[in-house]
Amino acid sequence: MSPSERASHWVDEYGDLLFRFAYQRTSSRETAEDLVQETLLSAFKSLDTFKEEASDKTWLMRILRNKIIDFYRKTRTRQSEDEASQRKEVSLDAFFDETGGWIPDKRPEPWSERPDEVVERGQLGDALNGCIDNLKGKGASAFRMKYLEDEESEEICKVLDITPSNYWVLIHRAKLQLRDCLDQSYFNELKMFDAK
Repeated sequence: MSPSERASHWVDEYGDLLFRFAYQRTSSRETAEDLVQETLLSAFKSLDTFKEEASDKTWLMRILRNKIIDFYRKTRTRQSEDEASQRKEVSLDAFFDETGGWIPDKRPEPWSERPDEVVERGQLGDALNGCIDNLKGKGASAFRMKYLEDEESEEICKVLDITPSNYWVLIHRAKLQLRDCLDQSYFNELKMFDAK
């Protein structure tokens, strides 16, 4: 197989897998697409040095993983004030008072339905996926890697170039955002429906 045929095979065989892997870690379609293109280009350029000790898939995934790590290192060191101000961060002050107790209107209320009823309709899954899609930045990446891909926290910290304490803050904030989003987008609608 010629190098160009092999590269074409990579796109057909592994393109979607590489994209999903990058998207789960960056929460950005554009960034994921760029990283996959960089991965394929890098692999094509270094094909003559590839010793084939691993499969093409494993080799491409390793290149992509390193590209993601480099991406986060670069963004951490070059993040502009504009990007930081545009990113919506959840403040714990939005949920808790100075004593650490819940702010009354932010306290989670018990959900009115049994989980099995909700799952049967499939609506909770759709709402949850929509809320996960609304998560932004490293918090979204950390949440997806932890709870959707079952990655170890040490690996997540390495890929996202964050400290363990920062990781747990990101996970905590993502959970708060998800709870708030589900309350707003799904369970409030159920309450309105039940009230009719």
